[in-house]
Amino acid sequence: MIIRWICENWLELFGVASSLLYIYLEIRQQNSMWTIGFISSSVYAVVFFQSGLYAFSSLYVYYIAASVYGMYCWKYVRTSDNGERPVIRLNLRLGVVLALIAFALFAGIGYFLDNFTENHAVPPYLEALATALSIVTTWMLARKILEQWYVWIFVNFFSAGLYFWCQLYPTSVLFVVYGVMSIIGLMKWKKTIS
Repeated sequence: MIIRWICENWLELFGVASSLLYIYLEIRQQNSMWTIGFISSSVYAVVFFQSGLYAFSSLYVYYIAASVYGMYCWKYVRTSDNGERPVIRLNLRLGVVLALIAFALFAGIGYFLDNFTENHAVPPYLEALATALSIVTTWMLARKILEQWYVWIFVNFFSAGLYFWCQLYPTSVLFVVYGVMSIIGLMKWKKTIS
């Protein structure tokens, strides 16, 4: 019975394992996280599409592109004396712009899901909220903005509930772990700000 379940859910389990490695590398600020993120995002784009989570599936296609962008930013856009991109703080102006972008994405994605897709695994605007925040927060991660961790804490615990609702239990557990790891990441990144 367990072996059968593993065989039926092997792709999701691989996604969980590669995603755990990704967040571990993210906390340690390792450039290799972007390669692992590319792989795990590719896996989850398929898993979520097969589960009827269309915004989340599209989000993971975005994560694939964001992995390439993040790899470029972390490797080639250096602004510190030691040759590494430093962790920076979010200023008020950029925070307002990002909040407006997140709201516009939320409204647009929610409207699209509600009116142009069927067989919703979760209410469209709940999926849209997690998706919109994740899009903006991934950009913040690529720029190494400390406050991205606060948003990830919320998104990860919120998403864990959505995935549990969809009976994606390994992914739900993954996002609880992500939530805890986001708290650890916040504390570790805070220590690196001069």
